[in-house]
Amino acid sequence: MTKPVSVGELRVGGYMIIDGEPCRIMDVTKSKPGKHGSAKARIVAIGVFDNQKRQFVKPVDSNAEVPIIDKRVGQVFAVNPNGVQIMDLETFEYLDAPFPDEEELKAKLVAGAEIEYWKIMGRIKLARAK
Repeated sequence: MTKPVSVGELRVGGYMIIDGEPCRIMDVTKSKPGKHGSAKARIVAIGVFDNQKRQFVKPVDSNAEVPIIDKRVGQVFAVNPNGVQIMDLETFEYLDAPFPDEEELKAKLVAGAEIEYWKIMGRIKLARAK
């Protein structure tokens, strides 16, 4: 799920959709309006799931898509060779998530550990261990 937001309202540390991929904004540069044109914003962001750097240039008064991030708490139920099985502590549903890129977080994934995970556009990312 996404919502439209004006490009001028995007800030560093926020999130947006670039090329269909949710990204964390690292840098926002705004140019001044010219004689015949409007002000432009150049945004540099890093993908949440693939860690790829992406750039985005649009007029400040146009719209961009911002993902709705659902932050939830879960418990590690099982660690499989291809990922982690999580039980949501509110709805008690089971979810399969891929291993995180961070080695420090991956080391804390044992059965029974509480973690925070994010649901973004139907995909799951393990954020941190509690």
